Amino acid sequence: MKHIESESNASLKQWKKLHTKKEREKTRTFLLEGPHLIEEAISSGVKLQHVIIEENFQIKDDWLNQKFTLWSVPSKLMKQLSETEKPQGIIAVCEMMDQTDELIKNKGRYLLIDGVQDPGNLGTIIRTADSAGLDGVFLGEGTADLYNGKTVRSTQGSLFHLPIVKADLIEVIAECKDAAVPVISTSLQDALDMREIPEMSGFALIVGNEGQGVQQMLQDESEMNVKIPIFGQAESLNVSVATGILLYELQRKR
Repeated sequence: MKHIESESNASLKQWKKLHTKKEREKTRTFLLEGPHLIEEAISSGVKLQHVIIEENFQIKDDWLNQKFTLWSVPSKLMKQLSETEKPQGIIAVCEMMDQTDELIKNKGRYLLIDGVQDPGNLGTIIRTADSAGLDGVFLGEGTADLYNGKTVRSTQGSLFHLPIVKADLIEVIAECKDAAVPVISTSLQDALDMREIPEMSGFALIVGNEGQGVQQMLQDESEMNVKIPIFGQAESLNVSVATGILLYELQRKR
């Protein structure tokens, strides 16, 4: 185990840079905070480069079989590296997962995310997609960074459980059509009540930006637009809540 005491340590400075998207993309690494997320990464075969623990933190013995460098730091340095109000005593530098090619298959179940900007919403949506048993998630232009710390924490490890790919959603829709996977867009205009969605063995659901919804050009390429009925006075639902309702309704219709 290596020990760091100084704020000027080069490794510590480098890890702190991973709070920025630019450095994450440059190095193809990101930070994982807390034992649960690190356990999920190890269980999923994701490679850890470094594990940094606060002094006196007890690391699991079986983790020591992994090929990473172990470091210890005092609490004041852990607080600098952490992005949470109450650090959990352990952070890992993790390698980004490779994107999956040729993901779209007949009868597959997919989620296309168009411009969801809030990292917490994105993480919750990915966690919901995992819970609903989807085969993959596609992140369109304008969507929050998958490896943003808040996104990662909000997934609760689900980012390791299913393929998540940055993509041009128009191209993804074309691939879905080639594979005979019905494409469904959320919309408040000229949309079918979700209770009237016909049975389908596979689907590709598009959900959109918190304020603007799904882009019109994506709606135009969809086979149907759907909406969730509102029984109270609210104008709309949070995108992560709406996604959960629709995914489970689509699964029920299979």
